[in-house]
Amino acid sequence: MKSIVKQSNKKAAFTIVELLTVMSIIVILFSLLVPALNMVRRYAKRVKQNAQFHSIDAAMQLFNSEFEGYPPSGQWDSTGAQYPGAMKLAEAMVGQDLLGFNPDSLFRADGINPALTPPYDDLYPSPFNPQTDPVHAANLRSRKGPYLPVEGANLNTLYDLYGPGNFLTFNTDPNGGVVLCDEYPRVRNRTTGKKVGMPILYYRADTSKTLHKYSADNSTNIYNCDDNLDLIDLGLPWNILSVFDHPMSSFGGLTPDNVATDPGIFYEKTRNKKISAMERPCRSDSYILISAGYDGLYGTDDDVFNFGN
Repeated sequence: MKSIVKQSNKKAAFTIVELLTVMSIIVILFSLLVPALNMVRRYAKRVKQNAQFHSIDAAMQLFNSEFEGYPPSGQWDSTGAQYPGAMKLAEAMVGQDLLGFNPDSLFRADGINPALTPPYDDLYPSPFNPQTDPVHAANLRSRKGPYLPVEGANLNTLYDLYGPGNFLTFNTDPNGGVVLCDEYPRVRNRTTGKKVGMPILYYRADTSKTLHKYSADNSTNIYNCDDNLDLIDLGLPWNILSVFDHPMSSFGGLTPDNVATDPGIFYEKTRNKKISAMERPCRSDSYILISAGYDGLYGTDDDVFNFGN
């Protein structure tokens, strides 16, 4: 009787070969499933990014109707300080201090408008005391917007993204100014530790121009690729000491794929390929927004634009 029980137990057991076969099948199935899941994840992020661009587009139309024009995007302000298009977009949408855009702003990196006399020259004062200071109260009443909800706008300072001393603006705010970030959590915020996206690049069209081709003087183009170069040239925020640059950098270095950088990539990426008679940009009458995409690099194939891909 005992021998029968032992024989039965022996037949019910799995051999090592059978276990290895099952494990191999599971590994193969996982290897097939993971790429599919990554594709779904990337698609979901792109959908979310396009939704963010739609929100910005709606906010920009409100700004345009109120001020009869879109905000400027040149990388310098009225005094020659470095203030790229990405920062001007954020100021127009929410204000430098996130309390709304001041209609008297000249988009200066330090927030000061020299055309006005004190005490009204301080457009974005800090500290701001509208409850006790009548000048500050009048300042707050004159604000427009914010055109985007501050709570969900994914706003970060350049200090948050690049760390101290790694931003090039002459902003009196030690944080280096605010930018709108995309929906790809590629960068870790140095203050909160939360993963956030890369700055959204903003370029405004000059409808008086007709060209769309990289040259020594890009000011002759409808769009000027220089408008965000100061920010692009900051490099990779997750590795400031890296020798690698964004493909659209002007430093003439190498990308992580060992490809030489070239700011002219902007013109190829934003060209309207349906027009063959001449080189024309997409959205030639308004503005272009660029997200660095999943890899966090400006100028690669996974970049996301507000005119589609």
